[in-house]
Amino acid sequence: MSERRTLRVAAVQLDAELGNVDANLERCERLADEAGRAGAEWIVLPEFFTTGVAYRPELVDAALAPDGEATEMMASLATRHGAHVGGSFLAREPDGHVRNAFLLLSPDGEILGRHDKDIPTMWENALYIGGDDPGRIETDGLTVGVALCWELMRTQTVERLRGAVDLVAGGSGWWSIPAWPPRRLSAWHERRNAERATRAPQRFAMHIGAPVIHAAHAGSFSCPWPGTSATYRGHYEGGAQVVDHNGRVLAFRDRADGEGVAAAELEPRRGPGLDSPRRFWLQKRGSIAALAWAHQNPHGRRRYRRNVSAAPSGDRSGGQQLVGADDRRAGVL
Repeated sequence: MSERRTLRVAAVQLDAELGNVDANLERCERLADEAGRAGAEWIVLPEFFTTGVAYRPELVDAALAPDGEATEMMASLATRHGAHVGGSFLAREPDGHVRNAFLLLSPDGEILGRHDKDIPTMWENALYIGGDDPGRIETDGLTVGVALCWELMRTQTVERLRGAVDLVAGGSGWWSIPAWPPRRLSAWHERRNAERATRAPQRFAMHIGAPVIHAAHAGSFSCPWPGTSATYRGHYEGGAQVVDHNGRVLAFRDRADGEGVAAAELEPRRGPGLDSPRRFWLQKRGSIAALAWAHQNPHGRRRYRRNVSAAPSGDRSGGQQLVGADDRRAGVL
């Protein structure tokens, strides 16, 4: 980084309407405009900001072209407010595959770079395949890292960003553990899950030695529980926040606060960070999440093949029908 200076940054918290791209783009634009009018030089939207995330095959149908409506909206916001704008959405590629693509746009509306989330989380495997890029984007003398949701939970993300970035932008669509019997036990697991979601950006910042702008989803939703006849009813954990390189929270928006913006003055900084634990996960997932990971990952990959193959070739994404799935990029461990 050539010169250190303080930036005004904003993390958006969204209450998305599942699969309703037009409504979600309108909400994102309204919230980002709020941040821009308050002087934000960086505006970060959550992952899946066009659709929300759930185990619903219609979300695949709502995937957009990488240069489509979502990118056009971010470019408009960037030029209107003279700000860097970033966020991730389901993007359908010319090869027919869908990826969870984070784009960062410059204040003049140009795409500076892209990161595809590396491993889909649980039922996300039914919606997209993973990527393998380093997730580092250059702009204005800064190297910006990108980390989405459970990428904040993995030591391999720390290894690709620690000591190499001045700032991390990203977001999550972290969902709750449902209130299933026995209720006292599920409530205990959910409290731990909510705590884990809240502290993930903070612990990640400490390990990579750089500040984090973390956007999030709030609100309730329902969908089928993969591989069963049960229905999931729960909520997103929220927790849009701005965190400095030591993991200190500079701005935070609780799930109960609903939609809005967490904004703060932030100093980009590249430090050595903490050593990673010698394991795959940066912090423990909890027993329910571990079981869901083991079951829903392979189930979701099978469903992805059906979902994407069945996606209409003439939809708004401009996608083509899928010919075959690449298991390596689907996040097979």
